[in-house]
Amino acid sequence: MTKRGIIEELLARHQKFSRRQSETIVNAMFEEMASVLAHGGRIEIRGFGSFGVKQRGARQGRNPRTGGMVEVEAKRVPFFRAGKELRAGLNGAEQDAAARSA
Repeated sequence: MTKRGIIEELLARHQKFSRRQSETIVNAMFEEMASVLAHGGRIEIRGFGSFGVKQRGARQGRNPRTGGMVEVEAKRVPFFRAGKELRAGLNGAEQDAAARSA
């Protein structure tokens, strides 16, 4: 699903919002999430999962084109950890589909 799909779903569920309002709501949500992560914060959405930031140290990498070694600087990277309910729902759906097809 894309951001546009989320906006369309919001419009379908809440007809009281205009397309522009729906787009503003979705954009504001993502901008705030990005801002929290940029400041090293953590976002937890119960039943879905959590977003956080991990620190990666500097290391030696390899340029795939030349094969030469290059220095990779230390950096912060975002990560997502799925919640228990989301994992159970995904695995339950796969197991149910496998049981029905067998």
